[in-house]
Amino acid sequence: MIQAEKLSRLYGEQYAVRDLSFHIKHGEVMGLLGPNGAGKSTTMKMLTCFLPPSSGTASIDGIDIQQNLDVRRRIGYLPEHAPSYSDLNVQEHLSFIGRMYGVPKATLHDKIREMSAACGLQGRLHQRIDELSKGYRQRVGLAASMLHDPDCLILDEPTTGLDPNQMVEIRQLIRRLGEKKTVLLSSHVLSEVDAVCDRMMIIDRGELRAIGTRDELIARSSSGLVLHVCMRGDADAVVTQICEQYKTCEVDKHVLAEEGLTKLVFHHSDISTPLAETVFSAVVSVGGVLLDMHAQETSLEDVFHRVTGSAL
Repeated sequence: MIQAEKLSRLYGEQYAVRDLSFHIKHGEVMGLLGPNGAGKSTTMKMLTCFLPPSSGTASIDGIDIQQNLDVRRRIGYLPEHAPSYSDLNVQEHLSFIGRMYGVPKATLHDKIREMSAACGLQGRLHQRIDELSKGYRQRVGLAASMLHDPDCLILDEPTTGLDPNQMVEIRQLIRRLGEKKTVLLSSHVLSEVDAVCDRMMIIDRGELRAIGTRDELIARSSSGLVLHVCMRGDADAVVTQICEQYKTCEVDKHVLAEEGLTKLVFHHSDISTPLAETVFSAVVSVGGVLLDMHAQETSLEDVFHRVTGSAL
């Protein structure tokens, strides 16, 4: 549905986006992650025909973005700061946007009612937009982006300004939309991307750094297996057994003398190693008591930091 090949955008001599290539399938929700200034909004503006690329190509449903009118008919775009006519009420604003999109007059009222219900705006239709909170203005922008029933939605920070309950509602809406439509979603909220997106891509300094499912990104970014153990008994004997069996395994030891406990942290480069089973057997063999054992999991935040060198 969305195809980009070596898409680039220059501002003067500075690349905002450089040689960006990716493919998003129909019915897929793709997350777009990156630190501030990474090129996320520029990428979305090129795909929605608001900015021409300096080089490279992109298409929506097989239509080159150079054919901007045909492309715009097929996409719904919610920019980070969604524009609206503040002197109109919600009904009037959505009606105007619907007419601009060419929604037939016979179905426009029903479409406004449908999108208002989907975005939780039923009780706000006759309220002026300049009287709405930031969260409700965001809902109006999302409803407006979907009035013409586009096959593709491009959403730049769609939950900006929403309270936690509203964020959950919008996430659920995006998930439902993703069952039938293609969605490209930009966000700084990792929990949002994790909850909503089928795949995600991370860009930094305008270049693609990683793309894949959550599990794929974590597997590629993992530095190995880290196993935390808390035990009572002869910890030195356990460490000796493990290091004899796994020559490259490294161990950190911390003794809690007043409690008679020892905390061990095992590091091994191979995440498929059955280290937990081996440690359990070693503790039992020396007559020790295993009080806790858990693997340290790599999070999406860890992946983001390792890929970009910065935190969200």
